[in-house]
Amino acid sequence: MVSQQTTDPQLDAVGRPMPAFPDPPPLASHGPARVIALCNQKGGVGKTTTTINLAAALAEYGRKVLIVDFDPQGAASVGLGISPHELDRTVYNLLMERDADIRSIIQHTATPGLDLLPANIDLSAAEVQLVGEVARESVLARTLRPILDDYDVVMIDCQPSLGLLTVNALTAAHGVLIPLECEFFALRGVALLVETIEKVRDRLNPRLEVDGILATMYDPRTLHAREVVARVNEAFGETLLHTVISRTVKFPDATVAAEPITTYAPTHSGAAAYRQLARELVARGDAA
Repeated sequence: MVSQQTTDPQLDAVGRPMPAFPDPPPLASHGPARVIALCNQKGGVGKTTTTINLAAALAEYGRKVLIVDFDPQGAASVGLGISPHELDRTVYNLLMERDADIRSIIQHTATPGLDLLPANIDLSAAEVQLVGEVARESVLARTLRPILDDYDVVMIDCQPSLGLLTVNALTAAHGVLIPLECEFFALRGVALLVETIEKVRDRLNPRLEVDGILATMYDPRTLHAREVVARVNEAFGETLLHTVISRTVKFPDATVAAEPITTYAPTHSGAAAYRQLARELVARGDAA
């Protein structure tokens, strides 16, 4: 009798079987876009890194993607090689001027299929100026409406707060992706964020749903990181994505080079992780 060698199935960070996420099939046509807000009121959890690299991975798979830089710091703009302080017109002008043309403000990036709606420090004034607007929570949704048929995915990189700009992003979105740093202080704010999402769903945007919680800056060698991921799995179950983004110096290196890790270090494990994340979201129907 010949013995057969068996291999253990691959497991994710919390011990769940890791599904096989196939490469997405090519699209026959583009649009209408699914709008995804990347949101967490805590800073430094990997929102912008995830926005840029997930968008680039989706573009690699033939999706037309628009990043909306919705943070006055302009980190997504800088990370894609565009100097926001040199721009005359940004997303701020779209929010404040009803006759502004969104297509004239969108910037093409060096990554094929990936465009950017840039931001700079001017956007910080919008939070105050929008207070007096009619339907102030829906200004971004109105602004994006003319170009939704041009793209497959629109990703909004939110600022680290739960103020009016973030509420605008949630009102414009179909789904929310929550990057969560694998440490306990980051974990504490997730319940507040989910509560805010539920309020926006109830009062402003009934279609809004949580596409997933993404564990970022994960170091499997530390008990602390493993415990945080286990705790998130206990609290949120299948909302926790299988894909985990590990901590690596390649991400800040790619930011300095002003390009996604998928082109800066295409064979690195970080690039592979974001490609897997893109495949997982497409397989779930959250970025189809």
